[in-house]
Amino acid sequence: MPATANPLSKIIVLASVLAAGFLLIILSCALFHNWLPLLVVGVFLIAPLPNAICERYANNDDFMNESSGNSVVDFGRYITGFFVVTGLALPLALAHSRIIGLPAMIMSILGGLLVYGTIITFTMFFKETEEF
Repeated sequence: MPATANPLSKIIVLASVLAAGFLLIILSCALFHNWLPLLVVGVFLIAPLPNAICERYANNDDFMNESSGNSVVDFGRYITGFFVVTGLALPLALAHSRIIGLPAMIMSILGGLLVYGTIITFTMFFKETEEF
């Protein structure tokens, strides 16, 4: 997407990708009559929250040292990484234990990555820049 694209077209594209991700996850559940892959949606929806909360907490004070604020951001990234790996590993574990099939696992992982990628892309496109 070019940098000069207006925000409305960005939102439309992101909404389409998000809908495709949700569609893949719901189809992975509905086609194979097992609704456990739907847990991936919850994991990927809460994955960016620790990162956002810790960045807000670290940037709360203008006089805070970079070294002390950096550990809070790193902790948020660690918890976010934990959720992302959990979202990827959950369908793998379900498929390994033969609770879901291989096609359901693939659809669930691809849908989850689309949902998480859309959330991250949305935050990158519309992040407020600080001016000094």
